[in-house]
Amino acid sequence: MSRHGQGPRLLGRFPQGRVEEFINARTLSAPDLRDQEISALVARKLREFHELDMPGPKDVSLWQRLRRWLEEARGRCSADEVREFHLETLGDEIAELEKALSGVDQRVVFCHNDLQYGNIMIYEETRQVTLIDYEYASFNPVAFDIANHFCEMAADYHTATPHVMDFTKYPDMDEQRRFVNTYLSSSGENPSDTEVETLLGSIAKYTLASHLFWGLWGIVSGHVNKNIDFEYREYARQRFEQYWQTKPRILLKACDLTS
Repeated sequence: MSRHGQGPRLLGRFPQGRVEEFINARTLSAPDLRDQEISALVARKLREFHELDMPGPKDVSLWQRLRRWLEEARGRCSADEVREFHLETLGDEIAELEKALSGVDQRVVFCHNDLQYGNIMIYEETRQVTLIDYEYASFNPVAFDIANHFCEMAADYHTATPHVMDFTKYPDMDEQRRFVNTYLSSSGENPSDTEVETLLGSIAKYTLASHLFWGLWGIVSGHVNKNIDFEYREYARQRFEQYWQTKPRILLKACDLTS
């Protein structure tokens, strides 16, 4: 990433870590994501990020990671937790979702996969943004990365209850369309209405994958990160609940469009 001019420059390594450039910029806040100017900057930056020629196999990592985290969650959870979070059936859900999404926009690129506001910084003078923290970065469909970013608009990690998601704050269609238009047009081309609507439809479907992704992350993290003050289980519960609530509407709509 450093060689590509993204994020902080890598200045050196030592056996237990590395030395990075200090970024003299401001980390975004939750309200910043609703600012039209900043949202457009993020859309352009994400397109630039997706155009990076990164090494390694260009295979989708999402489904393999979901199955790996599910296996780990089952191994760490008690029998009561397995029942509570329906972990015994989530393997079937992952398979069904992978099959349902196999026919949608599958342009696979190097994705950030964790584009929440705390991983975006802005230089106030130049109004440029930079993306940081690449722990979850890997190759995935474009629509998954954008869907994940939209879901993060329901979060505010700087409140008394940072684990609580407010999905009424998920961007409305006007906000989504502005972001996608900016994303697609930032390459210098004028996207057609069909291109915009197709990507929007794919993004809606990939929100389901995002809920499973972070739901499983929450369960595993709750068992691993004992000393971090965050209600991982409750966070996971919300992501799973949103999955179950929205799945019928989103997948039924997908079936109607393809029939």
